Amino acid sequence: MKLSADLRDFQHRLGHAFARPELLVRALTHSSLSSDSRPDNQRLEFLGDRVLGLVMAEALLAADADAKEGQLAPRYNALVRRETCAEVAGEIGLGDVLKLGRSETMTGGRRKAALLADGMEAVIAAVYLDAGFNAARALVLRLWGDRVGRVAEDARDPKTALQEWAQARGMKPPAYEQVARSGPDHAPEFTIRARLESGAAAEARAPSKRAAEQAAAQALLAEVERGG
Repeated sequence: MKLSADLRDFQHRLGHAFARPELLVRALTHSSLSSDSRPDNQRLEFLGDRVLGLVMAEALLAADADAKEGQLAPRYNALVRRETCAEVAGEIGLGDVLKLGRSETMTGGRRKAALLADGMEAVIAAVYLDAGFNAARALVLRLWGDRVGRVAEDARDPKTALQEWAQARGMKPPAYEQVARSGPDHAPEFTIRARLESGAAAEARAPSKRAAEQAAAQALLAEVERGG
């Protein structure tokens, strides 16, 4: 199979030349475009999730020989969660080469975190099947970059951290309020305000309420910690 120009470019960004290019095509094919002759990426996604998990478990153990299971678990979850996979996918332009049906294309499927994350896991599986575990491990570690090294900080849940900060000072838990919603239904953006009993507040925007709440909590926590 000969890859199209856009897939050859993506293969270059990925850093892996496929001996079996049909694996890459399948990894990028969403179920909205699948058929008997064009299988989708769901089975590859299932496998890629497990390959990614093993790579990250190994990397975390190697990075911190003294960490306990209770410390490793949240770090692991931060590295393999959907948001992180989608973020990595965005960095290599995976959404631009996803093969989607018309409905998904029209509703912004190339920007949906779920589709990007699934595609990223499927691509990892495709590399694993094409060249083995060592190649898949090298790919994941290269694409995830310094995330493994800084995950101990990133794994800290901002909402939990802000609530603990407030409780330690005798305050009520933070309150979260939706200030605004903008954008079309298929690509909404929420603005959330986090507020402490003291009156301190911060706002953040994100494509989901949960992400916006976390971002607002992180912004407010940074503000109050700077102020002592």
